[in-house]
Amino acid sequence: MPIVVVANPKGGVGKTTLSTNVAGYFASQGHGVMLGDADRQQSSALWLRLRPPTARPIQTWEISHDQIARPPKDVTHVVLDTPAGLHGKRFKDVLKMANKVIVPLQPSIFDIYATRDFLDELTETRRAAVGIVGMRVDPRTIAADKLAEFVAGLDLPVLGYLRDTQNYIHLAARGLTLFDVAPWRVEKDLLQWQGICQWLDH
Repeated sequence: MPIVVVANPKGGVGKTTLSTNVAGYFASQGHGVMLGDADRQQSSALWLRLRPPTARPIQTWEISHDQIARPPKDVTHVVLDTPAGLHGKRFKDVLKMANKVIVPLQPSIFDIYATRDFLDELTETRRAAVGIVGMRVDPRTIAADKLAEFVAGLDLPVLGYLRDTQNYIHLAARGLTLFDVAPWRVEKDLLQWQGICQWLDH
């Protein structure tokens, strides 16, 4: 059973946006999906409560602060949204379960350096496949160039670069993802997700 963990010790980098859309993608493929939220802010859990009953079902995963339980048998795909500052035993427990780890990274020098040690730790551990997703990236900026320069020096795949668009905000407010609406409405964004989806399916 694929268990995808979305993690970065830096806050505000787009973990919940990635987590909900990964869950939405799995659901769009007809899988039995569970979305867990290990963050105290419970943003993913709130998003699930906003999700309309007509949308493809995504189950919630109750996770206590000190324990992460195994998902039920009827679930085939799991996505886990993690908090900022994830480290120590809890981080190791999450990694033990994960088949894949997606690290969202913004084109900010502060975010890049805050994430460096975390990426090194993931690379050394090698318990799960790790991929990077650039978040809110404008390819015309110097910041985007710096991000590209940084990830080029890593032994990790870049799954894609996602643009800064209101589509994610508007859809999240309704408990939806890119994969819940007509493709023509979010065509540019779905193109940017192609590499991420291929990696998730591999």
